[in-house]
Amino acid sequence: MALRARDVFRHFVRFMTMHDYRSHTCNALRSDHVGLTARLSGWVHRKREHANALFIDLRDHYGITQVIVHADADFYETAKRVPSESVITVTGTVVARDADAQNDKLATGDIELHADVFVVESAAESLPLPVFGEPDYPEDIRLTHRYLDLRRETLHKNILLRGQVINSLRRRMIDQGFTEFQTPILTASSPEGARDFLVPSRLNPGKFYALPQAPQQFKQLIMVAGFDRYFQIAPCFRDEDARADRSPGEFYQLDVEMSFVTQEDVFGAIEPVMAGVFEEFADGRKVETPFPRIPYREAMSKYGSDKPDLRNPILLKDVSDYFTDESKTGFGIFAKITGSGGKVIAIPAPGATDSQSRKFFDSLDKWAKKEMQAPGLGYARLREEDGAVVSQDPALKNFDPAHLKALLDDMGLKAGDGVFFSAGKKDAAYKLAGAARDKIGHDLGLIEEGIFKFCWIVDFPMYEWDEDNKKVEFSHNPFSMPQGGMAALEAADTVEKQLDLLAWQYDIVCNGVELSSGAIRNHKPDIMYKAFELAGYDKSVVDTEFAGMINAFKYGAPPHGGIAPGVDRIVMLLAGVDTIRDVILFPMNGQAQDLMMNAPAEVSKEQLKELHLKLVPVEKDA
Repeated sequence: MALRARDVFRHFVRFMTMHDYRSHTCNALRSDHVGLTARLSGWVHRKREHANALFIDLRDHYGITQVIVHADADFYETAKRVPSESVITVTGTVVARDADAQNDKLATGDIELHADVFVVESAAESLPLPVFGEPDYPEDIRLTHRYLDLRRETLHKNILLRGQVINSLRRRMIDQGFTEFQTPILTASSPEGARDFLVPSRLNPGKFYALPQAPQQFKQLIMVAGFDRYFQIAPCFRDEDARADRSPGEFYQLDVEMSFVTQEDVFGAIEPVMAGVFEEFADGRKVETPFPRIPYREAMSKYGSDKPDLRNPILLKDVSDYFTDESKTGFGIFAKITGSGGKVIAIPAPGATDSQSRKFFDSLDKWAKKEMQAPGLGYARLREEDGAVVSQDPALKNFDPAHLKALLDDMGLKAGDGVFFSAGKKDAAYKLAGAARDKIGHDLGLIEEGIFKFCWIVDFPMYEWDEDNKKVEFSHNPFSMPQGGMAALEAADTVEKQLDLLAWQYDIVCNGVELSSGAIRNHKPDIMYKAFELAGYDKSVVDTEFAGMINAFKYGAPPHGGIAPGVDRIVMLLAGVDTIRDVILFPMNGQAQDLMMNAPAEVSKEQLKELHLKLVPVEKDA
């Protein structure tokens, strides 16, 4: 009896000295805490009423603990009526669960808290969307009530993962001798390819700041200023449309710049950071290293894309030469295309004839017409007849047998396989073929699971042909150093030679997602003037549009280069989600609207007057 009195006194002292809201989190209690008095606070995740007790799953940021309120407790009715997602504080005794009641899905599944004190801190009203169970729900409701959506386990974990990934990136960069700097948010408008977000200046009427599309010029100026290895988890702002892998408005990137480096030095610094972060959060998935380097033109010819998914084993094949002679093919459509300089690109479909019906092949043709706005996809199903591989589909039906055998041998195709054909002008044919490669690989289940496959895409063209304006234009980044320097630019005295010029530009790609673009920078004013001249810009344009940077380069600029992997896309891949909104705390919708904060919104006349602005009425369509 004396021992019992001491226990009561010990629990009383602990109760009186306990923190007002919690002694432990909802993920902390274990079997070795049995007999302890504990206090927990959190949200009512789920309630289940049994004959003599009420079971409450109590949730906080860290996890869930089961609380039991016995029917004879004076607060039983209060607990029974408390709505889901109300915030409560419970004080009680930690008790071991019966063996048949243990829950191995919870870290706290061996124990439960028997409530002695029950306090409602904040009662919840009727919920606009459920938190428990995470059923699919309309996006507009989820975004309007994002704070509720974020209570859901999956999304909550994604945001935690984001924070952990950023911490890992920062730690790895610092360990490699990089220093973190912060660049301005209010800056000048810069023609970097996307629309700027403009900010009116109250103190300078009629003038505007711009939010940075990227810290591009600033980070180069940091190198000119004599710093050596810079990084920043940088916010970037672009007024562009939403996509599954791109948020409208703002995004974050690991912005990096290094002095006195070659392309290989950049790769040597960044590859271990990327591989290390993905290995740290792989959760059983593999990370394939080292990252292969694939020249841009090779990527386009093999994969039809400069962001190839290397988990897909399908390789494209230019088979144009097999379709030039109609007497051997009996297929005039492709002969006409190749005769006018077009291309026929084959996309193998391994095993598709054996595993799929004709509907599969027809559906790909319909997909090309509807989703890709293309004329369609030719196809052929391959079967064996009399010891030879043949097809009864139009594209190959009338092929000369020897000519058909040569084509199939060249592609490594056999009976039971299928093949699709994308035909047209070169760029259009490869674009459709690349998209078809991705779709066929997914539809046939050919994508290797449980692995992250990176690659570097290198040797990007310095220029491309602008068909609309009939001129040469920069293809990637106007601040990149051309391979061969000034000598290469001066030798490019025809459009054809200009289009053959390569730049020290590179992308890093993972599982078909472009994570970053980067380059060795053009740090010499004379080479920069010449590079812009070939794209049709005279010296005054460079001096006006990029004054800060070109002037700085005239006072001694080191060779430098950098890269900027997208944080949102990294987390999206690691979380295994299909949309970038699932890894951003408070994202906008597809119309660039924040439904929770009601932004963008109208402002008062007084605010407009203070900024010296007057609104122009929006013209309505007639």
